[in-house]
Amino acid sequence: MNGAEIRIQCEPAEYMSAYLSMPKSGSGPGVLVIQEIFGVNQVMREITDMFAAQGFVALCPDLFWRIEPGVNITDKSKAEWDKAFSLFGKFDRDKGMKDVASSLESLRRIKGCNGKAGTVGFCLGGMLAYLSATRTDADAAVGFYGVNIADFLSEAANIKKPLMLHIAGKDGFVPPEAQAAMHKGLDGNKLCTLYDYPEQDHAFARQGGEHYDESAAKLAMSRTIEFFKSHLA
Repeated sequence: MNGAEIRIQCEPAEYMSAYLSMPKSGSGPGVLVIQEIFGVNQVMREITDMFAAQGFVALCPDLFWRIEPGVNITDKSKAEWDKAFSLFGKFDRDKGMKDVASSLESLRRIKGCNGKAGTVGFCLGGMLAYLSATRTDADAAVGFYGVNIADFLSEAANIKKPLMLHIAGKDGFVPPEAQAAMHKGLDGNKLCTLYDYPEQDHAFARQGGEHYDESAAKLAMSRTIEFFKSHLA
């Protein structure tokens, strides 16, 4: 790991931890990495480091802090999966989005950030990345296999900055009808780009995960990096 733990303000007298990784140059656009249901774990830290290696000031905040600060679990045991789903069930989406907005504000203030900041999220974070496009001033947003996005398509009219979504065609958590609804609700919006990965299941970009697919993961990530470099320069 190349980053460091910092604290960022999320309420008048409340702080949450976040993992910050800086590019070698010391400066660049900001990318807010939004966690899966396993917390700010090794996978999220490595993704954050990867964005830093690509020239971004990358920050991954602990969005479960209101439930249990410092969650850092894996997808390798039933007990961890049970805990992850329990945390997901307790997660307050609206307060979480307040924390995303606060994190974006903090990211833009980090020395070296050029003032622009995008969001990228996975699973739960994929939904929050979509909502960051409808509810925050993120300069660009990318969601990987976001869950429940179809429930919030009524907010699509609020999208003012570019949004990219990576959709797993065989996603066990996002059924075909939800995927179709996402296309119907977003394909006509010139700010939205949706990519389908027809043979992939949920979390195809989680390295080491059951459904990890190297080829699809590399393609989706290369599209994401090019998207951010285009819109956050």
